Amino acid sequence: MKILITGGAGYIGSVLTPTLLAQGHEVTVVDSFLFRQSSLADCCQYETFQVVRGDCRDEALMKKLVAQADAIIPLAALVGAPMCDRDPLAARTTNFEAVAMICRIVSPSQRILMPVTNSGYGIGEKGKHCTEETPLRPISLYGVTKVQAEESILQRENSISFRLATAFGLSPRMRIDLLVNDFVHRALNDRAVVVFEGHFKRNYIHVRDVARVFVHALNNFETMKGKPYNVGLDEANLSKLELCAVIQKQLPKFVFLEAPIGEDPDKRDYIVSNARIAGTGFKTEWDLDRGIRELIKGFTILRNSQYSNV
Repeated sequence: MKILITGGAGYIGSVLTPTLLAQGHEVTVVDSFLFRQSSLADCCQYETFQVVRGDCRDEALMKKLVAQADAIIPLAALVGAPMCDRDPLAARTTNFEAVAMICRIVSPSQRILMPVTNSGYGIGEKGKHCTEETPLRPISLYGVTKVQAEESILQRENSISFRLATAFGLSPRMRIDLLVNDFVHRALNDRAVVVFEGHFKRNYIHVRDVARVFVHALNNFETMKGKPYNVGLDEANLSKLELCAVIQKQLPKFVFLEAPIGEDPDKRDYIVSNARIAGTGFKTEWDLDRGIRELIKGFTILRNSQYSNV
């Protein structure tokens, strides 16, 4: 299958792209390489890999690339509330308008598979799982743009959206700012973290399971199309304090405490049901414990000490 991925050199794309190539797909990535990343260098060994340095908002470019694809995976986005708030115009044009443009230029037979965020649920009802039927109440600009993008793709028949839990795990284009990654990094290097809104719950998913769910959907597209799917770990509907306790089991010297020092701009406080995606036969392979072990090894290699003398 010929697959076009926008933002394919990002945190998820840098895991998904080589996964698809290894399975025999032809993959074209368009990316601006905003962070000067070299995360797709190993993919250049594949004759079936093509890379375009460009902007997913460039309609002339996208018309040319979309015309050659069987499936489009729009990963390009300004991810997270802080980044979107820093440049609201870029957030709207990249996260929503570029996706709406793809929906406008694709043919009815072409497939779209898109990740959004389950932070669109906002503040959930206490003790009640959010399902795909739960009303979306996004709070931040990031959440709003991703909900709008999902609405655009689900208006057409040949589309699937994944409402992803908070991702974690190692990627060639690493992000230490993601919650699990951040806490493990602090636990390993600082041995301490001060938590705000410690009892707010959210769901988690390993980045390799995110890649696997795209593969699963490509292989089962006809039975899955036209719907959104929550994608997370059922056993990992955890508060921040509960997450810290899980990390502490592997790093016993880790100390954590709660203080009113900040707030989540997305107000994420909910538990999520992943029953719909499980009903399609998808099973995760990476639980939190395995992911934490991976991160501990990874952060032994990655030292965020650019401005330190030790």
